[in-house]
Amino acid sequence: MILEQINPQLLSLAEETDVVLKDIYKKIDTICLSNSNRILSAFIENRVSYSDFSDINGYGNYDEGRDKLEKIFATVLGCEDALVRPQIMSGTNAIYLALSALLKHGDTMISLSGAPYDSLQEMIGIIGHSSQSLKANGVHYEQIELIDDDFDDERIIERLKENNVKLVEIQRSRGYSHRKSLSISKIERIISKIREVNQDVIIMVDNCYGEIVETREPGHVGADVVVGSLMKNLGGGIAPTGGYVAGNHELIQMVAERLTAPGIGKSLGANFNLNNAFFKGLFMAPNAVKNALKTAVFTSYILEKLGYSNISPRYDEPRTDIIQTLELKTKENLVNFTQGIQQTSPIDSFVRVLPAPMPGYPFDEVMAAGSFTQGSTIELSADAPVIEPYTLYMQGGLTFEYGKLSILLALTNMKRKLD
Repeated sequence: MILEQINPQLLSLAEETDVVLKDIYKKIDTICLSNSNRILSAFIENRVSYSDFSDINGYGNYDEGRDKLEKIFATVLGCEDALVRPQIMSGTNAIYLALSALLKHGDTMISLSGAPYDSLQEMIGIIGHSSQSLKANGVHYEQIELIDDDFDDERIIERLKENNVKLVEIQRSRGYSHRKSLSISKIERIISKIREVNQDVIIMVDNCYGEIVETREPGHVGADVVVGSLMKNLGGGIAPTGGYVAGNHELIQMVAERLTAPGIGKSLGANFNLNNAFFKGLFMAPNAVKNALKTAVFTSYILEKLGYSNISPRYDEPRTDIIQTLELKTKENLVNFTQGIQQTSPIDSFVRVLPAPMPGYPFDEVMAAGSFTQGSTIELSADAPVIEPYTLYMQGGLTFEYGKLSILLALTNMKRKLD
């Protein structure tokens, strides 16, 4: 039994958290209630019916369930329209789909949050030699670095006054960088300032890991396009694949035509009998995100008490995504902790995690991902590049109880191998 394997001192520390973190957990519960209210209201308003779960195959003509699902996603994300499809296989795929639809030869895009995370760099053409990168297809790329984990307002505004930029992109989550994730209030501020000097530039937000962590989404504060994966927050741990692109109606039609074909747009696309899972995943998403956040807060507090200082966010800091970073100081700590997470996973608990190459990433990686859906990061997972300062990126946890057990055993595993 797992509880019997956990270090007694860690169990005592875990009991302490129930009292110390009570008010923080209550705030998370309040946000969950607000987002649940928005989602349930959207279900009722759109008259979701059991018939909307019908398996539509072939071309996917006249799928009323799919159309309702996309209306609900648009409402939840504060947007006019949405494209929610199993044919979008990941967050990276959703981002590439949107960018390749909206940017043509000679256009310029700017990342307003510095370098994008590793798996997007070859897609853009920053690294590699893909003939399908944006750069290879004539798109000009620039980036403006963050200053103290916030936008460089002055430089962004001066650049956009030139009126020769087609699209700006904001990566809400930190990715594999050491900067903090960007809150909705910060995104709202920079969008407002951009609109004062440039009405035409497309503002796109990579929303991965951030959905329904706060009570508002980027669409509520003026983003034109919002993209993400259903194997993260909005899939609720139930959607087995899929992604979304939401935003301005005209722009979503362009993205849909890129996915299917000009003249077809959103009209086609078989649901592969996944409508039920997509509806149910969205319905359960606020609770899954709530548990992921509590697991992250718990982990942050425990590690701080154990003497690990470089933890972000700290347990009492506001959160805008589900990612928790843990600087574990040594390669051994990194591997041992990751192995502990894998050992307490419901799937593949017997797999021994070791550093290994991973497609799309420049360094060896360690990854614990014993999830029901391969690659699902709303389920508890942990991964890291095996380079100094050996920072682990942890996210997810479908229930707080399972999250606690996994974290405590991972820390026991790390402590045992150091003693």
